[in-house]
Amino acid sequence: MFQPDENGIYAVVQASPARRVFACAVLFSLGALVLYTALARPPGVGWLIFMLLFGTGALWLAERLRRATLLHIELTETEIRDSSGMVLATMDDIKGVDRGVFAFKPSNGFTLIMKTKKPRGWSPGLWWRLGRRVGVGGVTSAGQAKFMAEQIAFRLRD
Repeated sequence: MFQPDENGIYAVVQASPARRVFACAVLFSLGALVLYTALARPPGVGWLIFMLLFGTGALWLAERLRRATLLHIELTETEIRDSSGMVLATMDDIKGVDRGVFAFKPSNGFTLIMKTKKPRGWSPGLWWRLGRRVGVGGVTSAGQAKFMAEQIAFRLRD
């Protein structure tokens, strides 16, 4: 087993810079293009309202993704948390790790199966929590996510 660093952190998963830039650029471009199209050639009132809401929503999501991916996820002896201190899961509440090819998991990531339900949460591109599942991944580095999943699985066997 690996030793923690001076802060007690065993593994870190953070956004891959290239994936982060690409995801933000796609969402910003989509929002800007939809808004431009709605304002340059206004369709009927119903479609105009829909396009304005959709474009604004895409820009909001792009900004939320940009802010969320500034953080990273840390594995400690007792919990998995993000760098802002938000606890995603405690080690004693994890029942298993699902990282197979056909698993319901984020891209380049893994899913934790919990013993108890937790409140819903979402940090675009980094993690989500729904019921008894916590997904880690998205625009993250595949190698870092695989290492963290293996460390969690190793700790669950003990």
